[in-house]
Amino acid sequence: MNLSEINWDIHTTGNWPEPVKMAIILFTCVAVVSAGVYFDTLDQLKTLDTAKQKEQTLKADFEVKQKKAVNLQDYQDQLKQIESLLDKMIRQMPTEEEVASLLVDISQTGLASGLQFKLFKPEASIVKDFYSELPINIQVIGKYEELGLFVSGLASLPRIVTLHDVKITPEGKLGELLMSAVVKTYNEEDKTSAGTGAKKKRDRK
Repeated sequence: MNLSEINWDIHTTGNWPEPVKMAIILFTCVAVVSAGVYFDTLDQLKTLDTAKQKEQTLKADFEVKQKKAVNLQDYQDQLKQIESLLDKMIRQMPTEEEVASLLVDISQTGLASGLQFKLFKPEASIVKDFYSELPINIQVIGKYEELGLFVSGLASLPRIVTLHDVKITPEGKLGELLMSAVVKTYNEEDKTSAGTGAKKKRDRK
C-alpha cells in the first residue's frame, strides 16, 4: 500500500484502505482514553489515595479511642482512687492554726527520742500549685538509735511531715552524731473568692 496514492480528503474517508481506517480509529481511541485519564481519572486516583490515607488515620484514631473506651472503667476507678488518696493527704495537711502546735509536736518528738536540739528554725513558706511547703531547718545531737527514733516519730505524726537534705556527722567524743536536715510539712493553699478574700474551709476527720 502506497500512502502517497491515498486521497487524504476527510470527505473521502470511506474510500481509505482498511488498515488506514483501523489505524486512525485506534489512534482516536487512544487519544480519547488518554484525555479521559488525564483530565478525569488522575484526579480520581489522587482523591482515592487521599481517601485511603484518611482511612488509615481514622482507623488508627479509632483503635486508640477503642482501647481507651475498653479501659474506661479502669481509668475511672483509678481516678477515684487517686482522688481519694489526694483527699486523704489534704486532710493530713495542717491548717494555719495547727502549724504552731505541729512545730511543738516535732520538737517534742525530738526531745522524747533523747535528742538535743542545736537548731530549730522555721523558714518562710513556699507556695506550690495547690499547697504551701513549710520548711524547718534543724540540727539535733544524739546517738544513732535516738536519731532513728526521731525519724520514726516524725513519720507517725498525724500530719504529713517529711525529712530532706539529711547530713549526719560525728559530734564530740562520746559516740554522738550531729544530724542536719530540713523537716517539711505542708499546708493546703488557701483559696480566695473574688473581691472577698474569704478562705476556703475544709472538713477534717
